[in-house]
Order: sequence, then C-alpha cells, then structure tokens
Amino acid sequence: MQIKKKILVTCAFPYSNGSIHLGHLLEHIQADMWVRYQKMQGNTVFFICSDDSHGTAITLKSKKEKITPVQLVKKIILEHKKDFKNFNILHDNYSSTHSIENLSFVRKIYFILQKKKLIKKKYIYQFYDTKKNIFLSDRLVQGTCPDCNFKNQYGDHCDNCGSTYSAIQLINPKSVLSNSIPKIKKSEHIFFDLPKLELILKKWIYSGSLQNTVLNKTKEWFNQGLRPWDISRDKPYFGFKIPGLIDKYFYVWLDASIGYISNFKNFCTKNKIKCFNDFWNENTQCELHQFIGKDIIYFHTLFWPAILHSINFRKPSKIIVHGHVTFNGSKLSKSKGLLILAKNWINYLDSDSIRYYYASNLSSKVEDIEINLYSFREKINSDIVNKIVNIAARSSSFIHKYFDGILSSKIEEFNLYKYFVSSSIEIECFLEKKEFKMAIQKILKMADYANQYINDTKPWSIDKNKSKSLYKLQQVCSLAINFFRCIMTWLKPIMPNLSIKVEKFLNIVLNFNTLQNPLLNHRISKFTILYKRISLKEIDVFLHDIKKSYF
Repeated sequence: MQIKKKILVTCAFPYSNGSIHLGHLLEHIQADMWVRYQKMQGNTVFFICSDDSHGTAITLKSKKEKITPVQLVKKIILEHKKDFKNFNILHDNYSSTHSIENLSFVRKIYFILQKKKLIKKKYIYQFYDTKKNIFLSDRLVQGTCPDCNFKNQYGDHCDNCGSTYSAIQLINPKSVLSNSIPKIKKSEHIFFDLPKLELILKKWIYSGSLQNTVLNKTKEWFNQGLRPWDISRDKPYFGFKIPGLIDKYFYVWLDASIGYISNFKNFCTKNKIKCFNDFWNENTQCELHQFIGKDIIYFHTLFWPAILHSINFRKPSKIIVHGHVTFNGSKLSKSKGLLILAKNWINYLDSDSIRYYYASNLSSKVEDIEINLYSFREKINSDIVNKIVNIAARSSSFIHKYFDGILSSKIEEFNLYKYFVSSSIEIECFLEKKEFKMAIQKILKMADYANQYINDTKPWSIDKNKSKSLYKLQQVCSLAINFFRCIMTWLKPIMPNLSIKVEKFLNIVLNFNTLQNPLLNHRISKFTILYKRISLKEIDVFLHDIKKSYF
C-alpha cells in the first residue's frame, strides 16, 4: 500500500497594488492542478498564498487613490480572492503579509539572525528622487542593464539577460516617478550576511530541489560571488519597522518570504490544526513545494533557504520555476502596462480553457508560454470539443435511444479497455512530476484511439432491428463511454468545471483509483452540451477590447 504524503504548496505572492493578470494565473493554475491531482491520490495537501502587501509602491498607490495603505491592501486582497475563485484556484488559506503573525515571525527571525551574527550595518549609496523627496526602490528606477546594455530595465534585475545588480549600476538611470535623473544619496542600511552561508547553500542546491536550468542559473551567482543582502529600507515606506532603529523598515522581500511561514501559522490557528511544526521542523518528512516565476529565482534559491537554515527550519522539497506568459511576443507585466487581466478574460472566455491551454504548454523546463488567441481558439475547439467531448456525444445518443440510458452489463472487448486504462500509469506519472504538457499529449493520443475505435465500429451503421446487432451496439457505445470516463478522470485536475458536468452526465465521481473497473450496467444521464465551442467573433471582440484598454 502506498504511503500517503503530507504536502504544503505555495505560490509567489501577488503584489497588493494592482489586479491579477494572466501571468499571475499561470503560476496559480499550475500549482492548483498539481494540488488537485495530489488530493485525488488521497494525499493531505495544504495550498496557501498571500498578498505581498508592503513596499514603496503600496504607499504611492494609496496616495494616488487617497486612501491609507491598509485600506488599499484590504481592497486589493478581496479583488485577488475573487479573481482566483473565478479560475477555480482553491487556496486553503489566503492572507496578507501585513499581518500580526507575519510581524511576529519577522521580528523573531531578525533577532535570531542578530544573535548568530548574520546581521551587519554599512553605509550604502542609493538613488533619491529630489522632485518627490523619496528614496527610490529598485522597481522605481529604470535604465540600461550594465551587463547586456538592454534598455528600460529595473534597478535590481534584467529581464533580458537575467543579471542582478545594484540600482546605482544602471546606465542612464531615471526615476519612474518623475522621469528625472535621480541623485545618489548615502544611507546606513542593515544587511543579511549571505556569504557566510555559501558552503551550506552550495550543498543544498544539489539536493534535487531545483530543476536543471534553475540549478545552472543559481551556480552562475556563486561564480560571481555571493553578496550581503540589504534587508532594510528608508522612510517613507509601508512595512514593518526594524526594532531599535529610527525610520528604518524591513525590506518587502524579507517579510514576503517569511510570509510563507506566517501564512501557514495563520491557517493552523484558524482551523485549530496542530501541524505547524510537522511541516516546518528541520527534520520533517512532510513536503514543501514552492511555485515561482523565473524572475525571482535569486530570492528563492539563495536568500530564502539561507534564512530557513539560519533559523533551523526545513528547506523546500521542490522549487518549481515557470517561464513568463507572452502576448504577441512581449512579456505580460503589470509594471510595464502590458496586461490581460483575469477579470477581463472571464468576461469573454471560460476558466477551463486557459487552464487547459497552460497545461498543454507546461513542462519541467523553464519556458515562456506565448498566447495567440487565434491559435488558442483552434486548440480548444480541436482538442476539447472535436476530440474529447465528441466521444461522449457520438456514443451516448445510442445508449439513450435503444437502451434507456443503461450501459452494457459486460464488455466483450475487455482487452481494449485494459489497454486504454493502462495509460493511466504513464499519465499519473506525468502529473506527479508536473509534466502537464506530456500528460496532455498522452491524453490526446488516447482520445484519438477512442475516436478511431468509434470510426472503425461505426455504431450508426449497425442494424438496429436485430437483437444480436443491438447487443453489439450497446457494447460498442458502452466501451466508448468508458474511454471517455478515463479521459475525463485524467483531465479532472486540469478542467474542474467540465469535470463537474461530466460527473453529472455519467452519474459518478471521477477518481483514479476506480478506473480499473469499467462502468457496467450503469445508467448515464442524457447528453447535453458539455463544452461550448469558442467562436471567431468572441476572439475578435476580446482582442479589440484588449487593444483598446492596454495597447
């Protein structure tokens, strides 16, 4: 008997200064599909997330809207929760990094780091906007990358070459707030001494927690030499004040990462679950799977495990990194104004379609996913409507017309069903390894097999006036329905809305552990449209509105 697992799953935290877009959804859908699969396997899984609620951008946004930062955070978190719900992303707990639990953990961890002499002070030079009278955070400065000379890059990281650097290293810098050339100003800051943990981190990155491409990228930073991490920011800043210092705040990236811990503590407290230590204990057998985008690898493969090691907490079992979502070849980015918002998508198209499309493109490789809405429409109509749902449509009508909706009491060609269901081993393996693209390819191959079986047996041409022929007709259509049931079981973590409709149609609960036994002598409901074809007009209207709104 397979031992059931206990798993904690996290996504990177969306920022509390704007709406959820398709780039955010990629990560949360990827995680949600895997969580749903694990729960179908009978494993205990907790899926948590928060809003990243601190930083200069929050201060600026709240001023613009003439509300307090706390009011802004509360407003945005409600919007984010609604967006995720619309796409069937089911977090077990969703909170904010601006919480009592997070403040408590940030302070405790800071004192531990101090005690272990991993905190030091030094003066730094940083950009200051003299027009706005504010120190500029990394994302409030743009310039040319010092490594690859790519223009319009932010002050911490280059989207083009992946380099990380100090903002003052940018060539031709300018303030995003005022478009002016910022002044360099001196300020004392607090640093986490990352280089002290270099040997431990070098060992950990080979633990199997990282994808090969992520491992190789992380090794590059070791080759460049690790640097102390600035964990403080100057006022004005919305965040947690650093104890013992005047007008200094913890950098958003410190309390955001600690938010993984505090969010789970919040969940355990609210639900009176005594398993917090089970998941965060240094020697735990529970698993921690963390889904992130490729632009924040640096924080999650270096700083985050270093913090965890320093406080004697467990490190991630797996860090799963995905690429960006691109539209017409450009990265979707809130800060760069290139967006397709979740709330706009759901006004025109359904949630299952984008979940399926993402699954069709997601693998263990860190690859960008391009959205071309015309190609998207063609794929959804071809795969879901023409290939998969069509199996049920082609066979169920005969079951109702001639057999009162009852499937056959046995399957003569059981070897065909046995062959078909044997694919579940391979598909489940792909889902387990988060190789969704490979799983979809195998599912489509089996859908082709099912459709070919219907084409070869031609139920429409079987003589309905002979009892022997009727028996064959019921056999053929019942086997086709069982093929459809297998396919939809495999797709259940990916397309939850369609799965609910199919479960009502088949009068069952789709489950992996029951597939070995076909549905026999079983009544199914009358077939109704399970999935609506996407029209060309819908795509044209959606594209028109996107261009009008964002481009």
